[in-house]
Amino acid sequence: MLRWLIGGGREPQGLAETGEKLLELNGHTQKITAIITFPSLESCEEKNQLILTASADRRVIVWDSDTGRQVQRISCFQSTVKCLTVLQRLDVWLSGGNDLCVWNRKLDLLCKTGHLSDTGISALVEIPKNCVVAAVGKELIIFRLVAPTEGSLEWDILEIKHLLDHQDNILSLINVNDLSFVTGSHIGELIIWDALDWTMQAYERNFWDPSPQLDTQQEIKLCQKSNDISIHHFTCDEENVFAAVGRGLYVYNLHMKRVIACQKTAHDSSVLHIAKLPNRQLISCSEDGSVRIWELREKQQLAAEPVPTGFFNMWGFGRVNKQASQPVKKQQENATSCSLELIGDLIGHSSSVEMFLYFEDHGLVTCSADHLIILWKNGERESGLRSLRLFQKLEENGDLYLAV
Repeated sequence: MLRWLIGGGREPQGLAETGEKLLELNGHTQKITAIITFPSLESCEEKNQLILTASADRRVIVWDSDTGRQVQRISCFQSTVKCLTVLQRLDVWLSGGNDLCVWNRKLDLLCKTGHLSDTGISALVEIPKNCVVAAVGKELIIFRLVAPTEGSLEWDILEIKHLLDHQDNILSLINVNDLSFVTGSHIGELIIWDALDWTMQAYERNFWDPSPQLDTQQEIKLCQKSNDISIHHFTCDEENVFAAVGRGLYVYNLHMKRVIACQKTAHDSSVLHIAKLPNRQLISCSEDGSVRIWELREKQQLAAEPVPTGFFNMWGFGRVNKQASQPVKKQQENATSCSLELIGDLIGHSSSVEMFLYFEDHGLVTCSADHLIILWKNGERESGLRSLRLFQKLEENGDLYLAV
């Protein structure tokens, strides 16, 4: 059974301001694998935003965002749909599983590819020239959509190019801007691609460099698993790509083409989701149940003390060996020009925090495997708003002038 909390097609006032549950959508029988909104065209008089959800039950359900009503269910898939994307300009949406399908707003199947892979498409994004790029195992496949013309009334999808530069399965794929996109793999490869000619712009794999000074600690070798370097998630701004790599966070500068800051043990377990906040801040959540806020700072602004690394140290429980960690810290400072400083720790969940949504004016909503959805507020901002409301109420009642 699917239980989904959503704010409808309007500004999410109910959920984001008060935590009130607005809608509960029940329809799927297994876990949700993808969700996306499908807005109306600006030229369309009837503004009706749809929500599409895909599930391991091999179904895609279309919902009305205003009412939560189930509009239609598509059950013709031969495999789990793992990703959905909307091409707003063409007014179509795509579903990615073992094949790639193109649908219109009326849910008519316009065209599809043949069987691509048993593992299926793990990620899908739009790029220029009516193209999309799909991550299939360790490959990237570029597809071009051909819309109907006077000579042909049929839609078509063409396989244009295969990019084979990754050495392991691709886990993350996002657009950086209109001219480039970035991919991350299971073994920690980060590749920046040109979105126009599909060539490699930059390659980075220096996310994990165990120091030889620590070889005497046998437990270190036990902890160096491939999952420690897997790139689980990306976010970006105009200058940097922020990567969740194993338990750590890395900042890759697009202009300098190198890592400028990192926290190798930002959490005690894998980082699952990250997002960029205003004022050079970053928020991350992890399998360990923690949600943390970081600030990107220049090195000259740092104090001399070590950067916080969380409740536990790098390799397990107990105190950090300061003497052993000094060479590592010195080496890291020489390689990076900035640092990620821990400025906030949100404690409330008791299990893995899968993801979150950030609303600039209303706060942060986190969801966890502990079945809790928690709404977090900026304490300083809320205090200011309460004071403002109090003064407004005093002014309305005339009490403010009496007090003066």
